[in-house]
Amino acid sequence: MSEEDTTHFGYRDVKTEEKAGLVRGVFDSVASRYDVMNDLMSAGVHRIWKRFTIELSGVRRGNRVLDIAGGTGDLAAKFAPMVGDEGEVVLADINASMLRVGRDRLIDNGIRGNLHYVQADAQYLPFPDNHFDCITIAFGLRNVTDKDKALRSMLRILKPGGRLLVLEFSKPRNPLLSRAYDAYSFSVLPFMGKLVAGDSESYQYLAESIRMHPDQETLRQMMEDAGFARCDYHDMTGGVVAVHRGVKD
Repeated sequence: MSEEDTTHFGYRDVKTEEKAGLVRGVFDSVASRYDVMNDLMSAGVHRIWKRFTIELSGVRRGNRVLDIAGGTGDLAAKFAPMVGDEGEVVLADINASMLRVGRDRLIDNGIRGNLHYVQADAQYLPFPDNHFDCITIAFGLRNVTDKDKALRSMLRILKPGGRLLVLEFSKPRNPLLSRAYDAYSFSVLPFMGKLVAGDSESYQYLAESIRMHPDQETLRQMMEDAGFARCDYHDMTGGVVAVHRGVKD
């Protein structure tokens, strides 16, 4: 097989057309325990990372917002009251299990009306050109097979002046932190996954997929290459996580 025919799934090389199915299997396995594991893995800090992303978004009343790879709806739940009845929030995920968990959770919390659910692939977003004021993707871009294609798809459906926020695991700046993070990722995470979610392999993939994701400067350049302007990023927790922002001119 040529390099064009393969991509990475964690540290494994797989056929390009197989990756989406493999990622789907990971999230089918962990969907019901996803929120619990996020709180345990990050000691709750993921909520602070997401809150900062929302603050950077500039979302206001009447806006249309798309949350891609929205999972169990953390960001969508915050955006819905911000845009109000005249606005719209779309929670999108390629994985039906995750989307179902997110929809049920938000409905149970009384969040309805301006919130819609769409099963969609980030590479082929089924929305009109120039439609959204803001797009967010939190901890989802690293699982996308063709990130460049996904970024161009997001640019297409943003309105001029619209903003993309990419919240994702990244590369720690401090070598000591990096070593400690590696030790935690490859020993504690799989053990925790087995104990809480009954699945160590999915959390082994999580650790590997983070290491295969582009670093901060590479992702910023990818966003610029896709056509985004004024691209910048903010490191959090020493660079363990970064939020990238770009604007459509």
